[in-house]
Amino acid sequence: MPAAPSADTPLSILHEVFGYAAFRGEQGSVVDHVTAGGDALVLMPTGGGKSLCYQVPAIARHRAGRGVTVVVSPLIALMHDQVGALEEAGVHALFLNSTLTSEEAQRVERELVSARVVLLYAAPERVTNPRFLAMLDSLHQRGLLSLFAIDEAHCVSQWGHDFREEYLQLSVLHERFASVPRIALTATADEHTREDIVQRLQLQDARRFVASFDRPNIRYTIVEKDNARAQLLRFVSDEHEGEAGIVYCQSRKKVEETAQWLAGEGVAALPYHAGLDADVRRRHQDRFLREDGIVMVATIAFGMGIDKPDVRFVAHLDLPKNIEGYYQETGRAGRDGEAAEAWMTYGLADVVNQRRMIDDGTASEDFKRIQRGKLEALLALAEAHDCRRVRLLAYFGETSEPCGNCDNCLNPPQTWDATEAARKALSCIYRFAQHRDGFGATRFGAGQLIDVLRGKSTDKVAQYGHQHLSTFGIGADLSEAQWRGVVRQLVALGHLRTEGEFNTLELADTARAVLKGEVDIVLREPREPVRGRKARVARNGQKVPAAAATLDDSAQQRFAALKAWRAEVAREHNLPAYVVFHDATLAQMAQEAPATLDALAQISGVGAKKLEAYGREILRVLGGA
Repeated sequence: MPAAPSADTPLSILHEVFGYAAFRGEQGSVVDHVTAGGDALVLMPTGGGKSLCYQVPAIARHRAGRGVTVVVSPLIALMHDQVGALEEAGVHALFLNSTLTSEEAQRVERELVSARVVLLYAAPERVTNPRFLAMLDSLHQRGLLSLFAIDEAHCVSQWGHDFREEYLQLSVLHERFASVPRIALTATADEHTREDIVQRLQLQDARRFVASFDRPNIRYTIVEKDNARAQLLRFVSDEHEGEAGIVYCQSRKKVEETAQWLAGEGVAALPYHAGLDADVRRRHQDRFLREDGIVMVATIAFGMGIDKPDVRFVAHLDLPKNIEGYYQETGRAGRDGEAAEAWMTYGLADVVNQRRMIDDGTASEDFKRIQRGKLEALLALAEAHDCRRVRLLAYFGETSEPCGNCDNCLNPPQTWDATEAARKALSCIYRFAQHRDGFGATRFGAGQLIDVLRGKSTDKVAQYGHQHLSTFGIGADLSEAQWRGVVRQLVALGHLRTEGEFNTLELADTARAVLKGEVDIVLREPREPVRGRKARVARNGQKVPAAAATLDDSAQQRFAALKAWRAEVAREHNLPAYVVFHDATLAQMAQEAPATLDALAQISGVGAKKLEAYGREILRVLGGA
């Protein structure tokens, strides 16, 4: 067994505790800065290793006698998982939240006040509680309050996609403990949100670290909504059968109906939303984290802080509010760096619903204006003819080249000039308003508009005399799908407004420029979605994790044996399997088949504590496979 590193440097801690040979990307610079006592604002994509940016400094500073790091997190599930993973790695970590009994909470508080604990995880409302602040005062007076790590820092911003009012109170940390360094971390923040984080957390002097937002292993696909359930089932069954995934829906009712329907179609699907009983939510989340191949159907109440590395897809059945939300949610796929997919279906109703939620809200006009701009950026991404990734990264201020791994790159869409069609649609809506003739109604929805343009003699067309309009039949050359695209784009661009519960269409002020031919409208042709990757299977028909897909037959056998051993350890320790070892670590063990502890110690992800705890058992499993 190799000798322990002699110096408690960040790099030696990374190797000794976590089993990694080197930091990735910006991690090393962040860790060095924070370990030295500097404040930092860190923007790093989901799966980019944000937690190491404060965990390594926390360990280094604790070993140097500087005391406890307090991690502010809004997520009970994340606290449990990260504390479990740290304890597995030999780092004393605890959480303080509502799941503890009073006796357990008192034990944690004693560990905090004694400064024996290296990292303590707590929710923002707990951290700003007067009693808790008094304990921090005691530590601070003794020089044993080392660092504040504020995770999911975008929650402090009203411009962000997940604003939480309790985060606003965290400014007290700077006001009360000005000498204690702070690191604020988030995976998603545009310029508005970044500036809001800086102002509200008083991080004006903090060094900013902005890593690339690119997740090259994720394939982005957006399809026009036709039969959303059938489209989803085809996507899951054809491309991700038996693999873990998340399906996001906007409403609780839709979550439950979709989960029930998927289960009826043979998919291992579970619902998750804030309206479910807490025990049900916890049970479903535990199954998702600990079992293979579970599909969680959820509202956005689920997912932030979920560390499960082998989520192979994230699907959206409804349009998110903005690109930050879309990016954060899709980023929960492929945290292990292996191939994953972000799939979304959307249509006119999604555009209408999101615009209505903004317009009907009670927020200020300034806030609504910015939210409309964020929605329009997301709609531009959805309607894009060019590389999705280039547009996505540009939103966060990052330039890039076409990726070759999104639907538009893999299967470039055909486009058509819809300017004249748009003028016909707007003219028809104008004629609706002029054509009263004693019939009363002057506004109609997209269905009636398309029927009139295509010259369909329906009962409703006859009822209102719309067959007599000059626009009747002038769009017979276009398909219904093409007309839906025209209307959707006009609503998305703000040239059409929708009104009332029946989503009737009304010309916006900017429609005049389109009618005059001053605005070009270019649309994508409707098409079949590009097929993605089939689920990986071994020769025996069993599903193969992405990390093990390239292993030969004998290595696959060793991998299967290691996975079975890991499952037993995880059950014994009441932890998700990936907290014991990631699939990538098991795959490297299976590939290299180390025969000694020294050789096993060179496997990425095998730290000193895990080598001591599991090394001989792993060698036994490898020898017997």
